[in-house]
Amino acid sequence: MRKKNLSTRSGEQNTAVCILIRDPVFEDRANQLSVRLGLPVCRDPEEIGDTFGLALLPDEDGLSLFDGKMTLRGDFTHMLSRLIPGKLSAELLVRAAKLRDPGPCPVAIDCTAGLGDDSLLLAAMGYTVHLFEYDPVTAELLDSALRKSRSSDSSKALSDITDRMILHKEDSLAVLSALCGMPVRSKEKEISYEHAPDPGIFPYITYAPDLIYLDPMFPARRKSGLITKKLQMLQMLENPCADESALLAAAVRTNPRRIVIKRPLKGPFLAGIRPAYSIKGKAIRYDCIVVRG
Repeated sequence: MRKKNLSTRSGEQNTAVCILIRDPVFEDRANQLSVRLGLPVCRDPEEIGDTFGLALLPDEDGLSLFDGKMTLRGDFTHMLSRLIPGKLSAELLVRAAKLRDPGPCPVAIDCTAGLGDDSLLLAAMGYTVHLFEYDPVTAELLDSALRKSRSSDSSKALSDITDRMILHKEDSLAVLSALCGMPVRSKEKEISYEHAPDPGIFPYITYAPDLIYLDPMFPARRKSGLITKKLQMLQMLENPCADESALLAAAVRTNPRRIVIKRPLKGPFLAGIRPAYSIKGKAIRYDCIVVRG
């Protein structure tokens, strides 16, 4: 029987996770992760899938998630073909997030970042994207992917895009509440920062964000495809959003120009709120709530 050791936003317990050391070269990093995340260290891969449901595995390529059979790694290189200008503009999310006269330095907040693929598309559009991920293990995977994309061996295009992605390992709900009441930025003014927009520093935003993106986790469709199976590993860490009404209400109070919500094609509206319009694909749709044009 699998143990459980991770608290979720809803207060329930999720799958037990350890830090797996396969190569002693990475023992120091594994120990640092263990201390930072409060997770045990394991040296026997046979325990993964039995004693522990999942393991964080540090290696020469960064960090991956291991379930005893396969691995899931935060990695943006598989997105490069989608970032080509002609293809980028055809992305459903890009169409949903495109603003009329966005002005200089538009800012987006991704409240449910996961492994950051959607945030990458927003950043490729020109947004500065603040990514919020409350699950500590998922946040470490995302952090590893961002660091790798900014390394010297990464492509220049990918490095430039991810430089506009700023990760925050915390719950977005509290942050949205703190941002309520911010003034609206005029089109002529740039976002002002208390500090330079460094990936490790949260810039002090003096204006309401232009876009808020919500992707509350919904149950995976029952397919045998490898991609779906790997994404189900993330669902072992995070439960579907339990406070979607509070999250959407906080997003509206933050007064962005638009809120974009990712939903299953035939799924219900988030918190029962009907959007102004939706952009639909074969399996998903993006519901668009226009807050201030």
